[in-house]
Amino acid sequence: MAVKKKIAIIGAGFGGLAAAARLSSTGAEVHIFEQNDNPGGKANEFRGDGFRFDTGPSLLTMPFVIEELFSSLGKNLHDYIDVIPLSNLCKYFYPDGTIINAWSDPGKFASEIEKTTIDNSKKIKDYLKYSQKIYDLTAELFLEKSFQEWDTFFNKTAFKAFFQLHKIDSMRTMHNANESFFTDPKTVQLFDRYATYNGSNPFKAPATLNIIQHVEYNLGGFTIKGGIFKLSQALYQLNLEMGTRFHFGSKIKKIITAGNSVKGILRELRTGEEIEENFDVIVSNADVKNTYKKLLEDSTTSSAKKYNKLEPSSSALVFYLGVEGKYPQLNMHNIIFSENYKKEFKQLFEENICPDDPTVYIYISSKLNEQDAPGGNENWFVMVNAPYDSGQDWVTEIENTRKAVLDKIEKVLGINLREKIKIERMLTPPMIEEITGSAGGSLYGISSNDKTAAFMRHQNRSKDYKGLYFCGGSAHPGGGIPLVLLSGKIASDLIKKYELADD
Repeated sequence: MAVKKKIAIIGAGFGGLAAAARLSSTGAEVHIFEQNDNPGGKANEFRGDGFRFDTGPSLLTMPFVIEELFSSLGKNLHDYIDVIPLSNLCKYFYPDGTIINAWSDPGKFASEIEKTTIDNSKKIKDYLKYSQKIYDLTAELFLEKSFQEWDTFFNKTAFKAFFQLHKIDSMRTMHNANESFFTDPKTVQLFDRYATYNGSNPFKAPATLNIIQHVEYNLGGFTIKGGIFKLSQALYQLNLEMGTRFHFGSKIKKIITAGNSVKGILRELRTGEEIEENFDVIVSNADVKNTYKKLLEDSTTSSAKKYNKLEPSSSALVFYLGVEGKYPQLNMHNIIFSENYKKEFKQLFEENICPDDPTVYIYISSKLNEQDAPGGNENWFVMVNAPYDSGQDWVTEIENTRKAVLDKIEKVLGINLREKIKIERMLTPPMIEEITGSAGGSLYGISSNDKTAAFMRHQNRSKDYKGLYFCGGSAHPGGGIPLVLLSGKIASDLIKKYELADD
């Protein structure tokens, strides 16, 4: 009788939870170690004075990725969560008073652009066809499979993509591509914004990232009844049913190695007690950079050196505000744009400071889930893009940014929020690193600020250490809920192939 393999997964984020459920279903003995007290990683929640806030992701795309995870394990996703399509993906506010509703219906959205800008509806329809073409050529190859495996590239899909590489638009920037489609700077700015979905600069990131617009407009944007944290809870419940063993309050101090193989982990409990335990396979759902630097204490491998040369993604400053009053002029998802987008990204990525005129994102889940705020109030998740932590004076950065955000809300929306705030908490880049282990608080590990970076994420199977695998937003294929879940699938498929094949 074959000996059951022991698998340790570091971190209970979406990637780790997805990998764990799939691996537990094989009969392997799977343990998840999480330093916090509950699952979800960045996708968590907190409550205070009757308000509830999602701490991280706020929009769900590609729900079929989650449905496949549950159905592959004999479960029905809709027994766990209610996925709700959005009719309005986001409401955009511009400094000159223009308001654009990004309707989820592509035809209605095209008409909205024609009504509010100098661009016509045909341009939107042509643009979304272009975005879909990138998706059709790259999704199966780049999002769903490992780049390390020969069979990823030697098949009909790969050959088709290879002979149409020019159509994935990797040789110009997102901004240049968007300017080629649209005349109105407002339309260009709206679509440039999607670079921030993986923490990048639209003036440097390849236009291949315009795939995101197809995902959101053609495939649809969604939310979850009760908040995105409900998905964390659903994945946790799925794992319990599969037999995954959870260890909360367990901080991994070290990945133990012998030669070029992993052998186990050293973890620290809340009491300060340290426990060493052997494992056959280790999956790091922690940040790749910190896995090498802190857990392996090895930055000399070719993989670590290569990864450390890549530019980190942006981070965020988030203000969680319990706000008195109801504001019907706002949607669930809202953006107040900056006057000078190019300057904003220059400050973020070149000057490494918070922009003096930030683009402000406001997510109000109580628009759908009334129980997320006491009667007559709203829960505002207010986020601005911030540089990763490289030693900035965060006291000053936070003070200046908070003032800029409140001033902008008052100027553009006519809401004096200073007099309406009932509770307030914040999340900063240093706090993001402390809570989630993301190096420098970078939300997506690395940025995609050159032609190849989007394809240079760390692979899911280590070529330096046997038995070591990676998943999560800093590994292939990238950040965002569906991609992180796919990273867990890719990692689990590789483990089944290389570690469990004889079991």
